[in-house]
Amino acid sequence: MISFLGIALLTAALSGPALAFVPIGGGVPSHVTITGKALLQKVNEACKAVAEANGHEFQPTGASPEELVQACLGPSATGQVSGAKFHTALQEIYTQNGLVDRDFINSPPHHFNNEAFNEGRSLITEGLVAIKANVRKENYKAARETLGRVLHTLQDFYSHSNWVELGYLEPYVNLIRPDLPLENLADINTATCVDCRTGSCINSILPNIVLEKKLTSGYMGIFSPTKPTGKCSHGGTADLTSTTIPKSSLNKDEPGKGILHNRAVDIATAASLQLLEDIRLAAGDNDFLRMMGIARSSVVCFVIDTTGSMADDINEARAVVYEIIDSKKGTQDEPSQYILVPFNDPGFGPMIRTTDSEKMKAEISKLRATGGDDPPEMCLSGLQLALTGSPSSSHIYVFTDATAKDIALKDTIVALIRSTKSTVSFFMTGGGGRRRRSAMAGSFNDYKDLALASGGQAIQVSKNNLPQATDVILDTSTSALVTVLQRARTTGKTETFPFVLDGSLKNVTLYITGSSLSFTLTNPSGVTQNQKPGSGKLATVQTVGNLWRVTLNPDKEAGEWNIKIVTSAPYTIKVTGQSTITFIYDFVEMFDGPHPGFAVVSGRPQAGMPANLMLSVMGRKGPTSLTIGEIGLVLVSGPENITESKMTDFGNGDFLVMVDQVPRGEFLIVLKGTDKVSNSKFQRQSTTQMSVSKVNIQTTVDSSMEPGQNLKIPFSVMTRGSADSYTINIKNDRSFKMTYPSKLALTPGEYANSTLIISSPEDTQSGTDVTVTIEARSPSGADSNYAVLRLSVMTKITDFIRPQCNLVSVHADDCPKDVTQCKDFRWQLSANLTDGNGTGIDSLYLHQGSGVFTHSLLNATIVQANYNASCCSQVVEFIATDQVGNVGKCYHSIAYSGGPPALTLSLPLWLCLLVSAFALRP
Repeated sequence: MISFLGIALLTAALSGPALAFVPIGGGVPSHVTITGKALLQKVNEACKAVAEANGHEFQPTGASPEELVQACLGPSATGQVSGAKFHTALQEIYTQNGLVDRDFINSPPHHFNNEAFNEGRSLITEGLVAIKANVRKENYKAARETLGRVLHTLQDFYSHSNWVELGYLEPYVNLIRPDLPLENLADINTATCVDCRTGSCINSILPNIVLEKKLTSGYMGIFSPTKPTGKCSHGGTADLTSTTIPKSSLNKDEPGKGILHNRAVDIATAASLQLLEDIRLAAGDNDFLRMMGIARSSVVCFVIDTTGSMADDINEARAVVYEIIDSKKGTQDEPSQYILVPFNDPGFGPMIRTTDSEKMKAEISKLRATGGDDPPEMCLSGLQLALTGSPSSSHIYVFTDATAKDIALKDTIVALIRSTKSTVSFFMTGGGGRRRRSAMAGSFNDYKDLALASGGQAIQVSKNNLPQATDVILDTSTSALVTVLQRARTTGKTETFPFVLDGSLKNVTLYITGSSLSFTLTNPSGVTQNQKPGSGKLATVQTVGNLWRVTLNPDKEAGEWNIKIVTSAPYTIKVTGQSTITFIYDFVEMFDGPHPGFAVVSGRPQAGMPANLMLSVMGRKGPTSLTIGEIGLVLVSGPENITESKMTDFGNGDFLVMVDQVPRGEFLIVLKGTDKVSNSKFQRQSTTQMSVSKVNIQTTVDSSMEPGQNLKIPFSVMTRGSADSYTINIKNDRSFKMTYPSKLALTPGEYANSTLIISSPEDTQSGTDVTVTIEARSPSGADSNYAVLRLSVMTKITDFIRPQCNLVSVHADDCPKDVTQCKDFRWQLSANLTDGNGTGIDSLYLHQGSGVFTHSLLNATIVQANYNASCCSQVVEFIATDQVGNVGKCYHSIAYSGGPPALTLSLPLWLCLLVSAFALRP
């Protein structure tokens, strides 16, 4: 199974062994297409439900994800909105789905091979519990990664077992229902397959197995041809058991199995829908959509120093939050989430996350400046918490007047910045020349390094001028923010930077940080303006501290602009704007095996090797509204030259970019092309700096942590540099206890294996996530690399029973049989809900119906629910979830079918339907 992007990758890059659900050739079913089809359907359903609940229709103007997101967020919020986060969420799920074929190639439960049915079902049900717990804790990235892996295993059941051969046309709901047993499994001594000596068997199942409805799956031998007597083989050239009698091939990965393959695809798609519906009902539509990255793009995160000298800074941060809330409310620029992380000395945190603007106002109003007599503070610890708790590609704003006491975290912060692609800006009001209190403390230059690495700003101002500097936050806490140009110079000279502005760009702003500089801005018609503050022919220029903020006039001209900078000092320049024309990317590497594909590189790409880049482009009307001209790499501190690359266009805006010679130093991704809507050239850049390394780290994890228990995480380190003893440094953002070797002896080209042991306190709440950063560094410190893992802490689940619903009464006798006369009549329903001996009902909400829904306190043994609606609204459905995410569904209709109402007072208590409409048990 290919682990990323489109199916066309197969014809371009892969050959040889068969791929799971991916035969050679474009336009055929795969794990990606099955997963994508199911996800898009559920997203559409959730969007439609949210739109109707908010009183408007869900009407996308086109089929592109960008237009779907715009329609989903609704017409009431004005302004541009980007589909980048939705694309990113989809790719994270696809990537983790595909990595099951690399990281768990020889694990039967992950693929339902070797008749490992109970073990495979456990992976699915435990994963479902983890996903629901992560969503409740707003750990959406962890939820998406687990979802990708769980969907792969679920989908493989229908391709690798004989479910289809047994004649079933619907999903096996028991796979996602741990309260239902797996039935009629073939035991180890039962022969299941006939010998296929011709080498081609469409159906090799023994007739008695089909007659008795025995469930079996093929055995897969990666390293050995042995299998139990009489058992089926998985099949394929990589399966060594295929040469062992009975020779057979049970997998339906390829179209060569004809109708069996097609049915496996159809049922796997329906099963994926079934699982996603269970998650959607447990989460609710709004949180399900947030998990899928469908929200206004802006996430505002503040990391604030609360030591004694910070009173003025805290007041300014508070004023900025209030202005953001008040000025952007009701627009697409209204933040989708607010995050606050205070830090002091020696404490930091807690992290506060909320979608409620009033709650954020209340939380930031509580901040007080106290303590912290010695200047260095725990700034990087607070920033680490923000980076691991914020969504990817967030904008994080740090307020401090002191250097960092915890400077040892600097490399970890860089790793997290590169992993999350988040942008960090610092507002520094202290004296940059202040002497360090300790050799272990950092300097303000460290903050500048981190800002540059992330594509953010390092603004150094006096406390009196801080209010002027915070306009940057109002600029960047917006939807659909893109970077047009970004450069840095460690030494100054006269230099001219060209950049292209297209017709889609709005609110274009230039940021220049430095001192003793002058500049001249020139538009495509040759009109110029210098650095003099105030309003001019081209822009409004403001200065504060070391920052120049240049806001172009709204009637800016499209085309190539230039800015000429004259200085002898270091400086940075960045050009941003708002546009839905953007891109997402990942560096990838190909992996071999029975199901080869591409995996996202964790850490920096390998030095001395070609770099492969997967890139997805988004336009105003989808990718078809763009023409792509050039994709490449450019040095942040080097010339404007873009490295040569080879592009493979897979359609739908997806590209594989191969760069033979990766530039030495920190580089960015550059994309150039034409916007067909405005018929103008466009230019975009990534913001996060990247570089190559001779060190490589491989690690993976597929199980949750149990509170109070040890979790072992294997990892391997390799170098293409010199043989030596490399330093291993591992950190996590929860201060969980860890043991690992501090050194590893490396031989060039060979992986050295080791293990991290991590444990969480016994009182850790279920659903808590922890981010682990593994770093390997050469003895000289000149080269290093990292890997970032996200783990979930999950309490062992024993409650698998769904909430029960009993109908008490329905009063619908007044409803007229002629529905056109329904306007002046109402009906009522009451029901009792219980969770038996389970964990208790945690949430209860109306899923269908436009009436008034009320219920008693959820902590009661029996929860009473009442519904009152117009007779024009004839269907009601409400959803109950318990504290571990088990879902109960209550549905009732008063629709007439030529007779009496569906239920009346004379009927006995009604046990409502507890499974999804998709969940038809065979």
